[in-house]
Order: sequence, then C-alpha cells, then structure tokens
Amino acid sequence: MKSLFKPGIVGAAVLLALSVNAQAQTLRWSSQGDAQTLDPHSQNESSTNMINGQVYERLTLRDKNLIIGPGLATEWQQVTPLLWRFKLRPNVKFHDGTAFTADDVVYSINRAKEPTSQIAVYANALGAPRKVDDLTVEFVLTAPNPIFLQHLDSMWMMSKSWSEKNRVTKPLDFKAKEESFAATNMNGTGPFMLVSRAPGIKTTYKRNPNWWGTPQGNVQEIVYTPIGNDATRLAALVSGELDFVLDPAPRDVPRLRNTAGVKLVDGVENRIVFIGMDQARDKLLYGNVPGDKNPFKDVRVRRALYQAVDIETMRTKLMNGQSAPTGGLTPSPLGAFNDPEIEKRLPYDMAAARKLMAEAGYADGFEVTLDCPNNRYINDEEICLALASMWAQLKVKVKVAAQQRVTYFPKIEKLDTSMYMLGWGGAITDAETTFTPVLRNRGEKGVGSYNYGNSKNDKFDALAAQSSVEPDPKKREELIRAALREYKDQVHVIPLHRQVIPWAARTNVNVVHRPDNWFEVSWVTIGK
Repeated sequence: MKSLFKPGIVGAAVLLALSVNAQAQTLRWSSQGDAQTLDPHSQNESSTNMINGQVYERLTLRDKNLIIGPGLATEWQQVTPLLWRFKLRPNVKFHDGTAFTADDVVYSINRAKEPTSQIAVYANALGAPRKVDDLTVEFVLTAPNPIFLQHLDSMWMMSKSWSEKNRVTKPLDFKAKEESFAATNMNGTGPFMLVSRAPGIKTTYKRNPNWWGTPQGNVQEIVYTPIGNDATRLAALVSGELDFVLDPAPRDVPRLRNTAGVKLVDGVENRIVFIGMDQARDKLLYGNVPGDKNPFKDVRVRRALYQAVDIETMRTKLMNGQSAPTGGLTPSPLGAFNDPEIEKRLPYDMAAARKLMAEAGYADGFEVTLDCPNNRYINDEEICLALASMWAQLKVKVKVAAQQRVTYFPKIEKLDTSMYMLGWGGAITDAETTFTPVLRNRGEKGVGSYNYGNSKNDKFDALAAQSSVEPDPKKREELIRAALREYKDQVHVIPLHRQVIPWAARTNVNVVHRPDNWFEVSWVTIGK
C-alpha cells in the first residue's frame, strides 16, 4: 500500500487540533495513539508512561544512555542486603505548590501495589517503604532484590494530599472502564505542567517555572495531538504543522530521508514483539477446532506456527528493513547475556511445519481469531494480516480482529482472547522484568499478570523465581539462561522481532533518541 503525505491530505479536524501558537519554543508532537490514562500507576504502557512522564517523576532518573542517577532522591545506599535508604531532594514542590516529602514516597509506593496498578509487580519487589524523617525513606525487603534500583525506577511519585483531596487514592481500574479525577488531571513535580486534556484529540502542557532541575532544551509549551492515519500524520510534519512524529511508518522512511525540511533519527528499541496463545482453556474462546479442542496446548502446533513465519520476508517487505528478527524472549539481547543460542530463531520451514501439524492431528487446520492492536506497535495490524496469510498455508484460518489500543488492552487483560500480539520493552534490559510480569505462571501480587495466554510451566517458573532473589551474579546468570532455554523449547510464545524506531522531526528540532524509545521533551531544543 502506498502512503502519501502531501500537505493537502491533512483534514480540517486535524488542522483545527493543530492550530496553536507555532512560536519556536512550542513543540507540536504527534504519534498514532494517545495516552490511555493520566493516572501514572494504572497502565504500564510505554506510550502512556512517556506522555505522563513529562509531568510525573521518580526518585531516580535515567540519562541519555539509560544509566540510573539521582532524581527526586539525591543519594542512596544499600545498608544491608535487605535494607535500602534514600535521601530526598529538599525544596521540591508539586505543581499545586505543596512540598514533596517522605510521606508522598511511602504513599506512592503503596498506591502502586494496589491490584488495579499494572506496576504492582515492581512495587511489591521493593518491600515495605517507611518514613525516617521528612527527607529520608527506607525500604525493608523480605528477600534480596538484585535489580532493586531498576524496579524503583518504574515508580512515579504522586502527592498524598492531592490524591486524598480528589479521591484517587487507588489507581483506576482501566480494564473495567473506570474513570477518576486522576484520569484527566495531573499533579506532578516534573518539568512540565498539564494545561488541558481532551482524550484522543489534544493534550497541552506548559513549562514548570519552579522545577528543581535545569532544562537542557528550550521548549516552553507542548501540544500533543494523536493522529491515527500514517499519511495524515506525516503530511502534517512535512507541511510544518507538526514539529515531531514519534512513529513514522516504515514504508515512508526512505522517502522521508529525502524530504526537505525533515530529518530522521534512527535507533533500535529495547522492545520485542511476539504472539501469545491461550494455553489454559480446554476449548478456544474464539475459534472453530475439530473436536472442540484447544490446539495451542500442543507444543507441536505452537512450533509449527513458529516455523511457518517467514520472518525475513516480513523484515524486508513489510517492515522495510526496520526490524531486527530474533528468537529471543527479552526486549534486549543483553537480557539473555547475548547468548546466540537463545537469540537464534527456529528455521522457517513450511514442510516441517506441515509435518508437525499432521502429527498433532491438525493436518486440515482449524480456525482462530488473532487479536491485534492497530495503533500501538510499528505496523501492528499489517503484521497480523501477514501472519494470517502465512498460517493459511497450514490450513489455519486466522481472523484478524484489529482494534485501537484503548479497547485492545482491556480486552486481553481480562484473558478474553485466544491469540494475541504483545510488545514488551523499556529502559530495563534485565530478564527479571520480562520473567515475573510477562512469562511466569499467573499468581499473586502481579506475578504473571501480563501472561495473557495463561501458559503454565513449573520448571521455568521455579528457575525464574529463584533468579529474582539470587544475589550471586554468576549463579543468577545460570538460572536466567536455563529459564530462557526452557521457555523457548516449549514455544509458549512466538517471538517475531525487535522494533527499529526511526523518529521524524523538522530539521530545526534537536532530539535525543534513547534505546527505550523514550522522548524526553526537557532535552529538546527548537531552533529557528
């Protein structure tokens, strides 16, 4: 499909949404989807976190190379294997003028532990927070946590008094379509303050004049406008109506490189995209299978579908070279210690796939629905359609049910799916933050909460759980490698690729492309 991004394509509604003061220090930013909610503890989704992260902050911050450094905490020490102590930054104020203190830290960590929080699994790994004095907080653990600071770096700090005043002391239940004051209002400590919020249309921010930090850029105002259509989004960039697009379509990248007034900033993202399958139910919710069985319970079927994926054609034709195929299971190969065997894909082999299907009793295939977002990952719907075409060669009839992520994620969170697409990544490269929330058996306190296929592998689960608390680096590496090999052998998910993310900007806009695909507006400089 051709994508045209001529200025004339931009519709009147989009132009109206973009009709703001276009002075040099106003950043007009767009991507294909909006934040799901402004409640920072409700949804752990990268695009949502990025939009909220211009306002809310953490005790720690990551630099341009993802190294963790001081944020709302100025220093810390691991007093004992089970005790961490943090000194908080003095004279920090929330946007409503109230002081940031240890009470807010304890409150925020405990709020993040609530069942309606998607970062509960990380918050629970931090142990019990306790106030020592107004500017000192301790964390008391029940077991060693070898990546404590990585978990802490996922914790957004909220105002206790503001939350109590506005009755938002618990994260909103997004999958139940709950609404709350925190869904459309914000009170952080960060470099930008919320001015207005129109979900799905436009969100505006202004520079926080009382921010404790020193901005490295010159942006005074942010106007974020989600535009779902690729051609329309890029037409707005080319015409000058936008300054920055986070997610240009891969098919448009070659043309953009030769477009006057526009530049591209490339980078591989720490994010793996994979296909999950219901491996728990005896009968698929959405499918037509001989004998009313669940074929995904059979590892031979899962392996057959994997080996029927022509990943190289997908990389070159569909992704236009903007993907890094892998057989790995972690967002970055660093999570698997760059182990070539773990990273290696099963070979594309249609004959072997047909043989496996016949051995499993499905030579004539079956029907299934593949749930897929259409505005979250690069070419997400197109990938699902390509997979459906490939699997048709196994006589597997796949119906692709593509939908916007605001409805997609609540659906699969309720396990209301038989087959689905998921991407997982971010700043943390350690395997732990994939193991515990995404791959482990579903359990309490957020364990396996993103295991939407409800796969169960007790051998893998025991290895992963042990690696979560093993303080010895060598022993821990052995546990992680063994766990990854076990999960990979059983083909509980079908890995596809790691995304390559090109950003597109006007030539006068200078940005920093981080490996976690995080767009930090306080680093942006807009020239004339």
